Amino acid sequence: MSFKALGLDAHILQAIDEAGYTEPTPIQTAAIPAVIAGGDVIGIAQTGTGKTAAFTLPILTKLAANPIPQGQRRRTRVLVLAPTRELVAQIEENVMAYAKHLPLKIARVFGGVGEKPQKDALRAGSDIVIACPGRLLDLMSQRCADFSQLEHLVLDEADRMLDMGFLPDIRRVISQLPKKRQTLLFSATLSKEIEALTHEFQQHPKTVQVGRRSNPAETVTQFVYEVPKHLKMSLLAHLLEDEKLQMVLVFSRTKHGADKIARKLEQGGVKCATLHANRSQNQRLRALEDFKSWKVRVLVATDIAARGIDVDGISHVVNFDFPHIVEDYVHRIGRTGRAQAIGDAISFVSPDEMSDLKKLERFIGRGLVRKRAEGFNYNAVPGAFGDEFADRPRGRNQRSFQQRRPQQGGQRQGGQPGQKSQRDQRRHDHGEKRHEGQRRDSQNRPQHEARPQSGVRGLWNRMTGKK
Repeated sequence: MSFKALGLDAHILQAIDEAGYTEPTPIQTAAIPAVIAGGDVIGIAQTGTGKTAAFTLPILTKLAANPIPQGQRRRTRVLVLAPTRELVAQIEENVMAYAKHLPLKIARVFGGVGEKPQKDALRAGSDIVIACPGRLLDLMSQRCADFSQLEHLVLDEADRMLDMGFLPDIRRVISQLPKKRQTLLFSATLSKEIEALTHEFQQHPKTVQVGRRSNPAETVTQFVYEVPKHLKMSLLAHLLEDEKLQMVLVFSRTKHGADKIARKLEQGGVKCATLHANRSQNQRLRALEDFKSWKVRVLVATDIAARGIDVDGISHVVNFDFPHIVEDYVHRIGRTGRAQAIGDAISFVSPDEMSDLKKLERFIGRGLVRKRAEGFNYNAVPGAFGDEFADRPRGRNQRSFQQRRPQQGGQRQGGQPGQKSQRDQRRHDHGEKRHEGQRRDSQNRPQHEARPQSGVRGLWNRMTGKK
């Protein structure tokens, strides 16, 4: 089937053709007619199958069919809510590409940057607003936004927004929107518990599902390396010696862990960037841009990058820390093998993570292939890459045993046998000068002059006149 057969506007078909798309994906084929028909829709499909276009293209077609009369004040007609700044920026990029031949104004709203440009865009009445719930709610409380004429509401990655605790914010936003609207909910995964909550936001929605719910993309080859935790860093460095790992996305469970992985890889000569919540918005955007443009080979990220980040050409995804939640695994490895391309997903699993691996295998109904890295020493002790605490600053009492123990012949670390370190020599010289000064004072003091007694006894003797 062609895009033209789906009933899209001619200007949008032109933009699609210029973007190089030839035929719709299964989720687009199923969802676009349902959205154009006008009812509420729940769309479920594996990650990387084109869900953004599945709701963007039909909405743009409906906007083009019902343009605002010339001279009438512009108003916001579409609101898209997404869980992360990166996903908001990604959706905006796609919408701008598809709407390039339409006279529409598009605004994005998220935290981490200044409010003023976003306030101005909302007050000007942008046709389409793409936002994170938290910042949008803040600006709505300041009366910067007018959604009284809203026609379409989209909840993208809805399960992730609810998992991240956005449900109260989403409820507050939706309570201020018109009751008469079209509400679309799209996600790669949608549990039955979360699906029950959609009845708060939708009216008799039509569910469009492509593929098995929460199933990893079939174009991704999945491997597991069982490795002790302290050797994960060494194994990653070893695998990166293979030039086939051209564009690698590494997932860490924590922000500190992501920084440490990137720092150690940089020390080994691998160009890296990091993406996590402690990075400023400009730093996050720069990291993504450098990764997309191949300026860095490895992007180390937390699960903030697991949802909705569409980067062409990712050859490998590495789960440095195996995720606790099955859906997070699905989203992580979905960053490769996108749009029918092939990719590899590599997972490092230490003994304490085996229960999470077994849980995933039960969920998908099959075991993952185990591999062993050729030429890698699985019995190695922690080294420059493997030591989990090698870069932790040592306090005064955290010196190693080797540093604390006395050395024979006056040998100090970093010196020659029988020699003192410069620091010890300075201490010795300073002590000699101090003692020499005290000796001179005692020689120059008259013999009958005694040093005053200190303490309680000295005070009592001075008060009573005793010497």
